Amino acid sequence: MKKYLIFWLVFTFSFGIRAQEKHAKKQDSLIIPQELTEVILIGKKSNKHHLENKSLATIETYLEEANAVDFIKRGAYAWEPMIQGMASERSVVTIDGMRIYAACTDKMDPITSYVEISNLAKAEIKKGQAGAENGATIGGAIDLERQKGEFENTGWSGNAQSGIESINEQKILGAALQYASNQVFTDIDFMYRDAENYKAGGDKEINYSQFTKYNFSATSGFKLKENKSIEASFIFDEAQDVGYPALPMDVSLARAYIGSLEYITNYKYGFFNEWRTKIYYNDVTHIMDDSQRPDVPIRMDMPGWSKTAGMYSKLKGTTKKHTWDLSLNGHFNKSLAEMTMFPEDPNEKDMFMLTWPDVNTIYTGFFGKDLYQINKEFSAEISLGMGVHNNNIQNEFGLESLRIFYPEMEDSNTRFLLNTGAQLNFSTHPWTLSIGLGYGERAPSVSEAYGFYLFNSFDGFDYIGNPNMRNEKSSEINISTQYEHKSFSLSFNSSLYYISDYIIGKPDPSLSPMNIGINGVKVYEQLAHAKLWSNDMQVTYSFLKDFTAKVKAVYRFGRDDSNTNLPLVQPFTFEAGLRYRKNSFYAEANIESATKQLDYSPEFGENQTPAYSVVNLALSKILYVNTQKMVLKVGGENLFDEYYSTYSDWNNIPRPGRNLYANLIYSF
Repeated sequence: MKKYLIFWLVFTFSFGIRAQEKHAKKQDSLIIPQELTEVILIGKKSNKHHLENKSLATIETYLEEANAVDFIKRGAYAWEPMIQGMASERSVVTIDGMRIYAACTDKMDPITSYVEISNLAKAEIKKGQAGAENGATIGGAIDLERQKGEFENTGWSGNAQSGIESINEQKILGAALQYASNQVFTDIDFMYRDAENYKAGGDKEINYSQFTKYNFSATSGFKLKENKSIEASFIFDEAQDVGYPALPMDVSLARAYIGSLEYITNYKYGFFNEWRTKIYYNDVTHIMDDSQRPDVPIRMDMPGWSKTAGMYSKLKGTTKKHTWDLSLNGHFNKSLAEMTMFPEDPNEKDMFMLTWPDVNTIYTGFFGKDLYQINKEFSAEISLGMGVHNNNIQNEFGLESLRIFYPEMEDSNTRFLLNTGAQLNFSTHPWTLSIGLGYGERAPSVSEAYGFYLFNSFDGFDYIGNPNMRNEKSSEINISTQYEHKSFSLSFNSSLYYISDYIIGKPDPSLSPMNIGINGVKVYEQLAHAKLWSNDMQVTYSFLKDFTAKVKAVYRFGRDDSNTNLPLVQPFTFEAGLRYRKNSFYAEANIESATKQLDYSPEFGENQTPAYSVVNLALSKILYVNTQKMVLKVGGENLFDEYYSTYSDWNNIPRPGRNLYANLIYSF
């Protein structure tokens, strides 16, 4: 493995490092701007469907284009995003800047599951402390920005979408309608998906991997004055009969209501450019049960609820050589989850517990960022975020349950969080270079602080929270370089995180498990430190006018204070592709590979996943009917039907085998 790292480092830096361009550089569908940010562009309505390999793929497929993002997969639906190799507790995921808390103790309802690819405009991915604008973070942040119109007199437009996939008999239907004038715009989008169990390589059916999903999204804007407008948005997302083959339970219902109202002022002159103020509310319900499983030791239901109300106010401006952002944000969340076990003997009483004891979270934060253009080649950026985070347990029964383990614990806990970063950029065409430092803190999540007998099927332990933990802290250093000249581009990014008071579950042999036939009980505690090193690179080359070749590689490395492997750390992963595009037709073939997982954590339940290679092919053609357009896409994934699983597939659940798909999009 070391030889791969040495090769990439030498290859990258042997060019004579310079620095980053002043403006964002477009790189196929990926943009890497001046700060440490990746933006996955889904595209404008006019061309988005032709630029995507698989227009009706899930949102996770597109987020995986970013080198900083990977996913923990527990089935075919709703994967948990990781940024820079860190799970969701260490990152912030928002939709149009709105904070949303999941309602599932098993992370089966990540925030990314509430947005469909058909209504997503772009996903902005910020690493480390560059992502602290919407809340305290260590790993970074993802903001999913939905499609919305502009105040321009384009009238009515829309599209109808349909798709099928062979691997799980998935049926996809969608429709969108837009209207825009100089005074008002409205965007409405609907998407429906229905899938049966998928098959892994070798035609092996993976039971309990089915799902049905509905998503409705609407955004409307009204211009009050020339420079003032108001926007309202709403999302309804519901999934039913969702199977999770890697877990002992499935989901009968996952439902979210997400709404907001935003007031926007644009300035043409003076120090200010834009001022946006938004209020929002979301309500998430998630119901797990094992009623569809034939053999379980004891039947149980595990519903969860999360309600969040929040606001933010963001001001942007420029002053001579300064470009600055200021934001004030706050939110209130109520998280409640419970479990009821039903004994087979009718004479025995049902057993009830609160797995999240009705925890209220109040967060208020300030964030400021300033980019100073020192001269033509040098610029510097500093950021500062400060937050006040309070947890309060509302349920007396849940509080007393936790006091069994922590007799002196209070029902309320207030924390102060600091996030700050600095970055120096040097730019001279065609080279760019950025070097950054950062320090960040985060509070323990609801599960880490207040979880009560949460079963982890990966390592087979019940987990108990620890409300007495300190803030987790991270010091980071990052470096990125990019070369872009004519038809060739190269980028390399490396980040090193030193995380103090690292939160992780550790076995406590003095405690007895609640669930039947498991390994024991782990209690969340803090290690002195942990280290995580994340590296990625990408090379793109266009030739013979119509061909583009792209290669990317990712490698991460993680150790705790005992030099033991951290869990879920990505091995060396490699992808290479060749695209041909001419006029209304394109074809693309690529191969995805990973080496054998050498650095894994048996303590967490991991075992060594073998190396694999998967070949994919996509074809696309635009057809015109008078002035209207149809886009036909066909393709195949895992063409050689390889049976494999990756390091992040929960309990080694295998990935889908050979999948043939077709997408048809009609636009008017």
